[in-house]
Amino acid sequence: MAYTAQDVAKLRESTGAPMMDCKNALVACGGDMEKAAEHLRKQGIASAAKKAGRIASEGVVAAAVSKNGKIGALVEVNCESDFVGKSEPFVKLAQAIAEIVLKENPATLEALLAAKTGSETVMDLIATQTGKIGEKLSLRRFARQEIKSGLQESYIHMFGKIGVLLEVETGKDLNKNKDFVALCHEIAMHIAGIAPQFVYTDEIPSEIADKEREILLAQMEQDEKIMSKPEAVRKGIIDGKIKKYFKEICLVEQEFFKDPSVTVGKLVENAAKTFGTAIKIIKFTKFIMGEGLEKKSENLAEEVAKLQG
Repeated sequence: MAYTAQDVAKLRESTGAPMMDCKNALVACGGDMEKAAEHLRKQGIASAAKKAGRIASEGVVAAAVSKNGKIGALVEVNCESDFVGKSEPFVKLAQAIAEIVLKENPATLEALLAAKTGSETVMDLIATQTGKIGEKLSLRRFARQEIKSGLQESYIHMFGKIGVLLEVETGKDLNKNKDFVALCHEIAMHIAGIAPQFVYTDEIPSEIADKEREILLAQMEQDEKIMSKPEAVRKGIIDGKIKKYFKEICLVEQEFFKDPSVTVGKLVENAAKTFGTAIKIIKFTKFIMGEGLEKKSENLAEEVAKLQG
C-alpha cells in the first residue's frame, strides 16, 4: 500500500511523533495508517503522542520584510509554555518560517508546511524542533503582503506577543527615506496599541453597522428621557453615535497615539505634502499571539501530581 506526504502529515498530527519516524513507520507498515500508529507505540515513540493532545497556546509572532521593502510576511507559531516561547531556538524557528513565507508565497497553510528550505520542509523543521524542545509546536497562521510602489512596514511588540504588517502606497519611491520609514513604523505601533479593525469607514460591512444600530436602539429604549424625544431627534442621536463608533474602529479616523491633536488620516495627509507625493494606507494585518486559543489552566502542582500518579 502506497502512502503520500499527506499521510505522513496526518500520522504526525495524530501521534505527535517526529516526521522521519512517521515516514519510517509507514514504510514498515506498507502505508497502513493504523498499523503505522501502532508501530510507533510499540517502538516507544508513543511518548511523543502525548504532545499532540496538549494545548499549544503560547508562542510568538514573527515578521520578515524584503530588502526593497515591498514584500512583507507575518507568522504565528505556537508552543505550550511562555518559557519556550521566549527561547532562542523557538524564536529562530518562527523567524525562519516568516522568511520562507516571504520567499515562497504559499497559498495555504498546507502549502507552507510542505514548502522546502534546503532538504527539509517546514513541517520537518517543526517536527525536529518538537523533538529537541520537548513541547508541542504548531504553525497557526501566516499573512503575506506585496505592493508595487510603496512600503511594507512591520512592528513586533512585547517580544512577539503582537505583530503588525502595514502596507502603505506611495506615488514615488520613499522606501529609503528615513523619515517616511519612521512614520510608517509609528503608524504600525499605533495599530498594535490602539487596535483599529478597518482602515477606512467604507470598508465596514453593513452587518456590523446594523448590529451596532440594533444595540444602540436597545440601549435607547431603556432611557425614558430620550424615548420621549421626537423620532427625528432619536434618529439623529443614533446616527451620531454610529459615526463616533466608526471613528473608534477605523485607523484613519483615530487620534494618533503620539499626538491626539491629529488623526492618523491627517498625519498621512500632512506627510504627503511634506514628501511631495501621494501616500495612502492600503491595509494592515495584525496578529495577537494566542488570540482565540484555549489557554492551559493547569498549575505546576497539578502537573507534578499527574507525573507521580
